[in-house]
Amino acid sequence: MAVIAAPDKTPAATAQRRGRRTPPPLLLNLAALLAGVAVWAAVAAGHLADIPGPAAVASRAGELLADGTLAEDALASLRRVFLGFALGTLAAVPVGFLMGWYPLARGLLEPYVQFFRTIPPLALIPLAIVLMGIGETPKVFVIFLAAFLSSVLAAFQGVVGVDRTLIDAARVLGARDRVVFLKVVIPAATPFLLVGMRIGLGAAWGTVVAAELIAADAGLGYEMVHAQTYYDLPTIFVGLITIGVIGLVMDRLLLLAERRLTAWQERR
Repeated sequence: MAVIAAPDKTPAATAQRRGRRTPPPLLLNLAALLAGVAVWAAVAAGHLADIPGPAAVASRAGELLADGTLAEDALASLRRVFLGFALGTLAAVPVGFLMGWYPLARGLLEPYVQFFRTIPPLALIPLAIVLMGIGETPKVFVIFLAAFLSSVLAAFQGVVGVDRTLIDAARVLGARDRVVFLKVVIPAATPFLLVGMRIGLGAAWGTVVAAELIAADAGLGYEMVHAQTYYDLPTIFVGLITIGVIGLVMDRLLLLAERRLTAWQERR
């Protein structure tokens, strides 16, 4: 008599079967995008809200691209975000690591970090403009602060969250503090830092748009507030979509870097 094997119900087999039934992420992203555009077109066509439809926004985007306005504004905002974000991250890494590794540094620096963390960077824009003028410096400064506060806490949490067993094992094997920090602590804290960078990137884009709304002569935020004066909704939508697309691309690049730098980490 033939023996019928029982179906494999182990977690690994179940996950494998579920994985085969799940559509590719890119296909899901495309489906979500098409669904969103369809809902947007239906809302605009049905006059459920006073917003322009996808066709009107696409036409306006073509006009702004043709005369170079959209590219100029996007590059201006991107330059500010990149500079402030890079400076904020570069400053946050050593400060966060020092706070997490040395109790003395934590006691001296943490009150200031927590104090400024409770103050929204947008609230500092008027002060920055008064002290630094209306040039590029105040805009880059508030972006720097937004990125710094997000990344420094992530770096700090990454260091204090390192498994103590790994540190003790390295020291038992004869590793000194410098080697433990470089070979154990930094790799273990990298995933936390990269997540903080992604959060800081979103904060940087939100901050630069607010700064451009107040004082700027170029940028996506400037173009949107200028369009508001003439009730030019298609231009406002073009600015919003451009910010979202650029921010999404930058986030995906950080996500790609995270996957490469943390390839050793177990994933679900």
